[in-house]
Amino acid sequence: MSQKTVSDPVGQALLAYLHGNKKAELTVHSNVADEEPLPASYFFRTLWEMPELERTALEECRGRVLDAGAGAGCHSLELQSRGFQVKAIDASPGAVQVLQARGVQEAACHNLFELPAGEQHYDTILMLMNGIGLVGTLEGLEKFLQQAKHLLAPGGQILATSSDISYLYEDEEGALVINLNGPYYGEVEYSMTFGEETGASFDWLFADASLLQDYAEEAGYEVEFLGEDEQQQYLVRLTLKQQNIDNN
Repeated sequence: MSQKTVSDPVGQALLAYLHGNKKAELTVHSNVADEEPLPASYFFRTLWEMPELERTALEECRGRVLDAGAGAGCHSLELQSRGFQVKAIDASPGAVQVLQARGVQEAACHNLFELPAGEQHYDTILMLMNGIGLVGTLEGLEKFLQQAKHLLAPGGQILATSSDISYLYEDEEGALVINLNGPYYGEVEYSMTFGEETGASFDWLFADASLLQDYAEEAGYEVEFLGEDEQQQYLVRLTLKQQNIDNN
């Protein structure tokens, strides 16, 4: 019986780029914006091609690092070059092939909620490129904040970026047009296409800063904002409050 092939347009685009197709490009579909191109080259950027928030996050890393949603490994490889021990995870099998081919020493195919039981503790969980989005929904955010308590070493930190996308819902006068009885406006549904292959749709969360702070503090974390850019993207550090460390 043949095994069903998992649709993996992101992985196929990254592999195509790695193998010489420098014009490889994904098409991003969402329920909040027109489709737009995403060049595979973006996943292979060097340190000086990264946004300032990402460079700041790399400077703030410490200890053993879990790079969640690692893509083609630009952050993992930079951290390895600085002497860090890094585990890179991505839900895309093709991306993990790229991570391994590019020299990431520890790479595994998991989504954020599928880390094996008994997983090592991490001093830093790194979630870049709007990495909070990996949790999918507000319910996923609650789940992740609890799960991370068992992944973080004492004194460990989560370094993550996210964005406020309320600007997508502004009318011509700049007023927000949001259904307050509907889902949170930052819960977005995406799918990706590469060539003729379109992957399954997936949820992605864009959490505005005040909402993220509320959820994180409710879950027992200290919240420190480390920077913000012109696109309303921000970098946040979450660390467990002492009583929560004592209880884990």
